[in-house]
Amino acid sequence: MSKIPLLQFTDKGIYCAAAKVYLDPWKPVDKAIITHGHADHSRWGHKQYITHHTNIPIIKHRLGDIKVSGKEYGETFIINNVKFSFHPAGHIIGSSQIRVEHNDEIWVFTGDYKIEDDGISVPYEPVTCHTFITECTFGLPAFKWTPQKEVFSDINQWWEENKNEGKTSILFGYSLGKAQRLLKYLNPEIGKIYTHGAIENMTNVIRPMIDFPETTLITKETKKEELIGNMVIAPPSAHGSTWIRKMVPYVTASASGWMTFRGARRRRAIDKGFVLSDHCDWDGLLTAIKETGATKIISTHGYTEIFSKYLRELGYDARTEKTQYEGELAEIETQKEESEVST
Repeated sequence: MSKIPLLQFTDKGIYCAAAKVYLDPWKPVDKAIITHGHADHSRWGHKQYITHHTNIPIIKHRLGDIKVSGKEYGETFIINNVKFSFHPAGHIIGSSQIRVEHNDEIWVFTGDYKIEDDGISVPYEPVTCHTFITECTFGLPAFKWTPQKEVFSDINQWWEENKNEGKTSILFGYSLGKAQRLLKYLNPEIGKIYTHGAIENMTNVIRPMIDFPETTLITKETKKEELIGNMVIAPPSAHGSTWIRKMVPYVTASASGWMTFRGARRRRAIDKGFVLSDHCDWDGLLTAIKETGATKIISTHGYTEIFSKYLRELGYDARTEKTQYEGELAEIETQKEESEVST
């Protein structure tokens, strides 16, 4: 009789049978342990949520009045003799890895993560384990990130050039995580920073935790003359909308790991691409895996087959599992955010 794995991949999500609890489930369950606030990892409909305490206001903003309890990083909580704890994932504010220990066996589920310190989220910390469940959103050698200091220098230079040409700069970034990272490092000495409603609302949830530059919400009363020379931060869903057309003359840019490929910029009809991701690049993934000391690696979303094949060549016991997590592809705006495009 084969041993039941400590964590199983089911049609509802990643399940710990010994504790009768799910990790980032994609279908409604009784008890869910949540890594972070992005829509593919924290979904509506669970009876009870457990997450890192800084993630609580974020998921409540998105999901409404839910039953949720918060834990500190490194704090052990026990469910049916199974030990759980959250550890920094460095992905976005409030993001965590989940450590699971039972019968001398340790698994770590990363959710989404990055090892570069962005100066906003608590930096990623490697957690020693036997089995490591990793995303590989950017699990190809072609993905190699430039240090963020250089990227933001380029972004601010681009903004200044646009200002000198009498144009509005529109920078697209996901409303949770990417937008706040952009805001943190934009240079307000260049001009004013305007925001789309979805980004303003989410940033206001996070402002008590992080010091951000002043922002101005764009409303129906905002005139395009006010925007010229200044910066507008908007979600990708705003691109091509009636909301954005009144801002002519403008120049657009996107901050994403996918901007590594020029074709991605062309397909999205973006004028400029800045390679900036809240996920690991190829080297980051390999470094993270090595530092865990794990021998068994499960890849969940991204370039799973290619990445797992490479890990097996390195000597790891590596395999893939299908999930409904989509990494940077899934950090899309919710229906609520879409409706705010016209405001």
